[in-house]
Amino acid sequence: MQEAPAATRPFTVPPFAQACLEAASDAWGASFQHPFVRALAEGTLDAERFRFYQMQDARYLEAFADACSLIATRCVRPDDKLWFIDAARLALVVERELHAGYGKKLGYTLEDVARIELTPNNRAYQDHMIATAVRGTLVEAVAAITPCPWLYVELGQHLARELGTIPDTHPYADWLRMYSNPEFNTYMDNLLERLERFAREADDAARARAKEAFRTSVRYEWMFWQQAWEQQRWPV
Repeated sequence: MQEAPAATRPFTVPPFAQACLEAASDAWGASFQHPFVRALAEGTLDAERFRFYQMQDARYLEAFADACSLIATRCVRPDDKLWFIDAARLALVVERELHAGYGKKLGYTLEDVARIELTPNNRAYQDHMIATAVRGTLVEAVAAITPCPWLYVELGQHLARELGTIPDTHPYADWLRMYSNPEFNTYMDNLLERLERFAREADDAARARAKEAFRTSVRYEWMFWQQAWEQQRWPV
């Protein structure tokens, strides 16, 4: 699957966000066809693979929250500061509820999550976000964090359309329902509006680097499915 047509998106995609998406279209579409995603949608995904994914994802979201917090310190407008602070909180609080719920089903605790070793792919993705938030311009920093929520919202809504009603017996019903929740559309409108505004305030070189930061994060999103699918370990 390639990127969804704009007409199917229930949130606005401004010009710069669209340009970022076009720059990363192949990698974006690849996530929709990854065997982890397809098995998750079908309900056939091995529970151990999902457990591995959930635990690594919980640690990834800590870094996502760190990146949002760093971005908040760089914003001039108070409402932008507050929005990114809230985005950091959302990543930790709301997502933690999902991880804790699956922890009860799959046999892990938040303490277990804190003790895991990050996979190479997970660590690299985190380092990319944090480094861009610290060393990049504001538009680059926001571009680097945007693919995570955008891809998950679009993927969740795509799967909801594909599957129709999600039965309570589906082993990953909570995950599918969370990311297809229309409340995320407002989140995306707010995030993409800020990305567009920061792009307008930047120069051509910064906008080019921002597109590359976005594309890199989209590639890491695919790699995140892959690290869970193969339950990646350090080779040495």
